[in-house]
Amino acid sequence: MSLFSLDPAIIYLNHAAVAPWPERTVAEVVRFAQENGFKGSSHYARWLGVEGELRSLLAQLINAPSDNDIALLKSTSEGLSMIAYGLDWQSGDNIVSIAQEFPSNRIVWESLRNQGVELRLLDLNQSQDPEKDLIALCDDKTRLLSVSSVQYAAGERLQLKGLGEYCRTHDVIFVVDAIQSLGAFPFDLSECHADIVVADGHKWMLGPEGVALFYCDSALRPRLKLHQFGWHMVEAMGDFDRIDWQPADSARRFECGSSNMLGIHALRASLSLIHELGLDRISTDITRNAEFVIDQVDTAGFELLTPREPLKRAGIVTFRVPDRDNHALYQGLMQQQVVCAFRGGGIRFSPHFYNHEEGIETAFKRLSELL
Repeated sequence: MSLFSLDPAIIYLNHAAVAPWPERTVAEVVRFAQENGFKGSSHYARWLGVEGELRSLLAQLINAPSDNDIALLKSTSEGLSMIAYGLDWQSGDNIVSIAQEFPSNRIVWESLRNQGVELRLLDLNQSQDPEKDLIALCDDKTRLLSVSSVQYAAGERLQLKGLGEYCRTHDVIFVVDAIQSLGAFPFDLSECHADIVVADGHKWMLGPEGVALFYCDSALRPRLKLHQFGWHMVEAMGDFDRIDWQPADSARRFECGSSNMLGIHALRASLSLIHELGLDRISTDITRNAEFVIDQVDTAGFELLTPREPLKRAGIVTFRVPDRDNHALYQGLMQQQVVCAFRGGGIRFSPHFYNHEEGIETAFKRLSELL
């Protein structure tokens, strides 16, 4: 059975950006659209069941204690903003993060400066032990530590366990943007002790844009002030004539209005594939593909920007061709139908489990031709 229907002329190495949908996801979107067009919302109760299935799949993906700990938001940025503007800050508080973070995990914290909140950033280029150096930036005024599980540009993978243990013992809120690892590598809340996990579904989870996982520890939920209100976030959802209301005890309190049902059906279909194949198999295949990319980089004599140590990398491999305009080379690859990205001053390849060495080798041959 074919899992994807990608144009065979395309070599797709850009799962760290926006992934193609599996065949089953395309079919589910078509089916859902036809159902809506022919029957409207006649089967809305069934749609709610699919929504519940998606929460369950996401909870399993991060080993959350309960499906009730999962909210379905629009994006990672929305989730991070809920944290930033849900907490009570005091002038002099500080947040610790990384200078090379994706803008979503930097701008939101910078926006708190007018409240007297300091953002302390670790430069990964100057750190041999980022976990140790992040902890060294913390002090008794540190309220929150926010990092990506895998850095989007060079692909450096952090060891979250030690950071989580420090945060837990020092009353620091630990936020993980897991968008570059969920769907690619196992993630275990009980091991990393994250208080909050956020991740869009459109990268390694192979889903659509517009649906994101937002996990919030049950003890922390009541501490986050709400700034969005509507029918969906109340405890007695569906009792439209009720005058009194209170926010839901579950993570649904963060979902103010109607769900993105089309996106929910699509992401549920994509995650069903990931769960069927199993993350152990998927991560093994991704690791093998990443290692093959690194071999090709070394063979060609290019400069590897991604860490070589297996524990410090995931599915992203970024490299630079010395003494050449790498952005122009990236553009040339795209014109040659090698779908990749230009990040961190280099060319970024991010193959998923279904990519093959033959396609990766062809991508490097096309790059060689451009040179």
